[in-house]
Amino acid sequence: MKLKKIYDFLNEISPFDLQEEWDNSGLLVGSWDNKIDKIYLTLDLDEEIIDAADENSLIIAHHPLIFKPLKNVIPSSFSTKLLVKLIQKNISFIAMHTNFDKTHLNRYVAEEVLGFKGESFDFIYTAEINKPFDEFVQYVKEKLNLECLKVVKCSDFVKKAAITTGAGMSLLPYVKADLFLTGDIKYHEAMDAKVRGVSLMDIGHYESEKFFVDVLYRDVKDLEVEIIKTNSKNPFFVK
Repeated sequence: MKLKKIYDFLNEISPFDLQEEWDNSGLLVGSWDNKIDKIYLTLDLDEEIIDAADENSLIIAHHPLIFKPLKNVIPSSFSTKLLVKLIQKNISFIAMHTNFDKTHLNRYVAEEVLGFKGESFDFIYTAEINKPFDEFVQYVKEKLNLECLKVVKCSDFVKKAAITTGAGMSLLPYVKADLFLTGDIKYHEAMDAKVRGVSLMDIGHYESEKFFVDVLYRDVKDLEVEIIKTNSKNPFFVK
């Protein structure tokens, strides 16, 4: 199957035009005429995945490899080192980031992982919870299989919760709920939320987005190419 046909299919299920201005989703490495027989799905691109991938294949990841303009392609940084490896093996690379957050990932984690029943607007999914805070903490830890969970507690009861997978604290002013679940929460962001009276649960960046592979697989599994589900590893671990 030609790379252009695969890209067009992905664009139908999650239009790349939906990505944020600062994002860099879409085709980042490869030629539209490349013939693709095997696709690898992963949250992030890393050396292990590239080394294991066949030549002339395609890797689809959630996070883009390139965010800022490159002035050279000397393999001295994360992005340039992996870029050289991709080119050497003629592996194409597509990223589906903020567009996929909006169309698929946030809703999947909210509804199918956490069991919420609510509504999604842009990056934020909001649902009625009506549970004691401490009980809800244990519920979230179990559903997301978290070893620990950092929280900011502003009230003993959760009426409504909002969730944004990945790092969503820039969206705090738009959260219409008394609890916000997201990842990568910084100290001063937590202080800001406390002043606003919004409780927080830091559900982790990797931990909340690792489902990307499973979500995308449901849409691409019937393509006339071999689909391989793999995944990058979380660089953090708890001791």
